[in-house]
Amino acid sequence: MSATDEVREASKIFYTGLNRMTNGANNALADAWSHNSSVTAMHPIGGMEIGWDKVNDSFNQVGKMASEGKVELKDQLINVFGDTAYEIGIEKVQAKLAGEEIKSEVRVTNIYRKDGGTWKMIHHHSDTAPAMLELLSRLQASSGKAK
Repeated sequence: MSATDEVREASKIFYTGLNRMTNGANNALADAWSHNSSVTAMHPIGGMEIGWDKVNDSFNQVGKMASEGKVELKDQLINVFGDTAYEIGIEKVQAKLAGEEIKSEVRVTNIYRKDGGTWKMIHHHSDTAPAMLELLSRLQASSGKAK
């Protein structure tokens, strides 16, 4: 199997986990990621997470609000350079967050590194998704009013 095909398989593991997360599963992405302090994520809801514990927690927080989700990667392009690879494409997301339907398309970049003979994600970055940001803003405002 070529390195590009191996990275494509690693991507499938990530997107399978992402789909499980958008259906409420906890720790759904653990198999896809390297578990070290240098991994990073920049999500469609903004922010930057550094280190496996924070990255994993950020996905789990979204998973707590998510249901009926589906995430697809379109226009996938993979390039491999030794033990490092990147993938770009368009993520099409449809899910319910806190019971409200959200749809978005965001550009995404994923970076993988061969870790112990297996390709693992070390960075995930997507555009911000205005619909998600607006929903989170409304949720924060309503929870502030409840206090």
